[in-house]
Amino acid sequence: MEISHILNELGEDRSLYFNAVAPPIVQSSNFVFDSFDEIRKAFEDENSTYLYSRGKNPTIEILRKKLAALDGAEDALVFNSGASAIFCSVMANIKTGDHIISVERPYSWASRMFDNLLPRFGVTTTYINGTDISNFEAAIRPETRIIYLESPNSLTFELQDLEAVAKLAKLHNIITILDNSYCTPLYQQPLALGIDLSLQSATKYLGGHSDTVAGVLTGKEDMLQRIFFEQLLNNGSGISPFNAWLILRGLRTLPMRLAHITQTTNKVIGFLKAHPKIDKVLFPFSDDFPQLELAKKQMTGACGLFTIVLKSDSYSQIEKFTYALKHFLVAVSWGGHESLILPQAAGIGPENFDPANERHRMARMYVGFEDADFLIADLEQALEVL
Repeated sequence: MEISHILNELGEDRSLYFNAVAPPIVQSSNFVFDSFDEIRKAFEDENSTYLYSRGKNPTIEILRKKLAALDGAEDALVFNSGASAIFCSVMANIKTGDHIISVERPYSWASRMFDNLLPRFGVTTTYINGTDISNFEAAIRPETRIIYLESPNSLTFELQDLEAVAKLAKLHNIITILDNSYCTPLYQQPLALGIDLSLQSATKYLGGHSDTVAGVLTGKEDMLQRIFFEQLLNNGSGISPFNAWLILRGLRTLPMRLAHITQTTNKVIGFLKAHPKIDKVLFPFSDDFPQLELAKKQMTGACGLFTIVLKSDSYSQIEKFTYALKHFLVAVSWGGHESLILPQAAGIGPENFDPANERHRMARMYVGFEDADFLIADLEQALEVL
């Protein structure tokens, strides 16, 4: 299915809404039935018709169809945050006594669930270096139920060999879940590589404007149906119609935005790699990235998120550099129109800062919609403080 058809036409029957070009926001909380037979069928299967917008809603339904098609999936669910997508995908597939294998340093709300919530219910987690398939093999137990992946991660960008992990997991009847927020379906197709469930923070590139929070989960229909009934309906974590509409709006320009950001990012990285005050640049498609060949094998591109390691032995210098920037905002997340920076030192504190620890000198950067020369000039003047 062509991406232009998915983004501009799939799921949109304009005859149902006055031939409007843009789908409406169906903000209604509930829906009327014309017969007992209709409402009985709705109670039997709330995902088959419109009953109550906590579950199925016309605006959200259009978005689900598009997101499933983008991932080459049978079905998609849309949540009120990426954290909700993580929580529901995991909780629907575990029981007391189960074991999870996770890549080390996953997204913070995934690790908090593994470390703080799940142990209360007798579920344990083993963290591994996911760059070596043998680490997965060594960590598998009889009670292992889930392998949780994040490829690339969003700071140092380690990858996992998704095809190899998926094959190993299927041999042991283990479910694989991948956080694909960094790549989006345009730059990586996890399900085609054998992954069972692909999730994303739609807050980022899919929405694209830093004005909504959402999460996406895609996979086979039977598994998504179970997650819909056991998790999404029970904990009320579905997206609102208005936010679904904002994600629909963002999808229209997704290919153009990623193409522009990619082009700009490559120019900015080229400048930074040559600058004497930059120790190194971490980016999956850099020539010196340790897993470059794997990145090229399973990703068709990388986009606006990368990390720099500053040549500085001073906490205060890193803070001065950060706030000398005029056009990079100090903030979390990525994927919107604005360029961002997030220094690791900000979360450490001056009393714990250790310049010998490379991670303390890292700053994650995101390139937005601005022109490359505009951003390079800003970086050049800010680096003068180091």
